Amino acid sequence: MADRLSTAMGGPLRVALLDLLVERAEFGHGGNMEVIAPLVAKDGRVEVFLLTPQFQSHVSAQKALISWTPLVLTAGDVPTWDEDFPFVADRTVSVEGVDVSGADGAAADAGGSDEVGPVRLLRVALPQSRDGGMETWLNLMQIDAVVCTGSRRNVSIHEPWMDEAASLMRAAVNAGLPTLGICFGHQLLCKALGGKVVRADGRTDAVETLSLTESGVSDPLFSGLAAPVALFTHQDHVVELPKCGVLLASAPHNSDTAVRILDGEGNQLPVWGVQFHPEAAKHRIERSVRLGHISAEEASAFEREHDGAKILSNFAEIVSSHRRSRSV
Repeated sequence: MADRLSTAMGGPLRVALLDLLVERAEFGHGGNMEVIAPLVAKDGRVEVFLLTPQFQSHVSAQKALISWTPLVLTAGDVPTWDEDFPFVADRTVSVEGVDVSGADGAAADAGGSDEVGPVRLLRVALPQSRDGGMETWLNLMQIDAVVCTGSRRNVSIHEPWMDEAASLMRAAVNAGLPTLGICFGHQLLCKALGGKVVRADGRTDAVETLSLTESGVSDPLFSGLAAPVALFTHQDHVVELPKCGVLLASAPHNSDTAVRILDGEGNQLPVWGVQFHPEAAKHRIERSVRLGHISAEEASAFEREHDGAKILSNFAEIVSSHRRSRSV
């Protein structure tokens, strides 16, 4: 497996992605592809390490720690995997026209098949390690960027696998890697760095206009957006930012909506957390209704267009620029 993976700086851009919505094909795999597509537009080819610590075995997590190459999982390594969603360990897909009617985009329509394309998806074990070991793993795997998706789990309701996920986020910060935490990922990032997350009495499903702070107005994540519009669907809230976090944006229902992380000397790192879902493109929501994954009534809260695509494009530009600067 190792000799099949490109590790040179001139090879594919490599992303470690905490894939925590794998059981929801359109918002899981489909959302992942919305994040990856602008990276492909910038760099041409992308390898994505799909990390699912919520399903992997303790043994595979231990093996990953001592492996010098990516430990690609088998079905036996994910004993708690929900069989309603087919397990796929390694596939190559195109950015457009990907069938996401099953987990990992596994084709469920008659005659469906993978398309040859620039994105390679690998289901890889996340090592059982704390920050130092996790940073070493990121370096060995030659990771260019880290993304943590939303989840149906809750940061406010702790599960053991979240410890390794939080360690990965801290390691990415320590390594100065471009990092984006989305919804659950935003909450996990903030809590991992010393912030506070609480659960509200009810959910928020809405599209709202953000208020940018002075720092947010000049931040590259919101470049070209004077009044960003964002889509929210969540119940946990960050109510206290970590001391190393700078507030970038607030929403009417959520004060700590977007954060930029600083290093120990107060320098800006290419690390962000956003409570909203920039990957929830309108066509993903519409297709979810057609597939019966959500009701038309539920989708009615998301009819307004939002600026997620622009924000993801800005993040891709940041990742690409950071990668070029590292290769010099």
